[in-house]
Amino acid sequence: MKLEDIYRRDLNLLVALRVLIEECSVSRAAERLNLSQSAMSRVLARLRELLDDPLFTRQGQRLVATQKALEINQAMQQPLESILGLLSPNEFDPKTCSQTFKVATTDYAMQTILPFALPRIYQEAPHLSLELIPLRHNKLAEQLSHEGADLAICRPTLQFAPLRSEFLGRVGVMCLVSKQHPIANQAMTLDDYLSYPHAMIAISDGVKALIDNALATQPSRRMVLRAYHLETALAIVETMPLIITVPADLAYLVGERYGLVVKPLPFDFSAFDYSMIWHPRCDHSPAQAWLRKTLSQECGRLIAKRIEDMGLET
Repeated sequence: MKLEDIYRRDLNLLVALRVLIEECSVSRAAERLNLSQSAMSRVLARLRELLDDPLFTRQGQRLVATQKALEINQAMQQPLESILGLLSPNEFDPKTCSQTFKVATTDYAMQTILPFALPRIYQEAPHLSLELIPLRHNKLAEQLSHEGADLAICRPTLQFAPLRSEFLGRVGVMCLVSKQHPIANQAMTLDDYLSYPHAMIAISDGVKALIDNALATQPSRRMVLRAYHLETALAIVETMPLIITVPADLAYLVGERYGLVVKPLPFDFSAFDYSMIWHPRCDHSPAQAWLRKTLSQECGRLIAKRIEDMGLET
């Protein structure tokens, strides 16, 4: 029998067979399945035709299953339990979750946002696995659909229907300079920002384009380095009067770790949105919903705290 042949059969009849065997009575089986007794009798007739067996004999008021009926019932035990499990709304228990979640994210989020949430995630779901992959803004829809990413964490740059999203918070921008930089001990002016050499890191999540727009009427900056990793800029920050522009919370994290000075931007710049983005295929998964809720609570709390600590605009 082919798969399409199964589709053409009324598999509800097999459920009726199970109920008849359990109840040993057409009337009680009818009551349980919310059928009339005559309708239940017709179901039994169809079962006998489908399975080519009488299935039951009568002993007084009681139905006695034939050997074939018992064998079929035994064979259906595991499949029916599996179907019940699939169709039953079970509460998600993170402690027993052993799924692997694939999260597409930026280097910025990977270094500053996600680590804040990981302790709670693994405390509540110790058997869970996370696979963090590089986010590709121009391929985000493909990553979240047929490439199998469960979630993306990034600054939304494009709108892709029918993707879902949830706002996490707003991220500001600041600068890093070495303690030997000429402006290390004074306020940085716009002239300072435009005259000293700059490094821009891909980790900045599209910050360069936002900065360029904010400075559209100003002279071009001298960009001496564009790189994918912050470590490249850190290698030369002590050897030239370099200004590194990065998301604000990353600036504070790196500044504290490497002994650099954090400077606010000397011009108006609006903090940008950071969000979780996912495909509708993940909407109704309890495990996915738990992961999104946990990340939203922890990452949102972190971003809000850093906004407050740094005195950034919200």
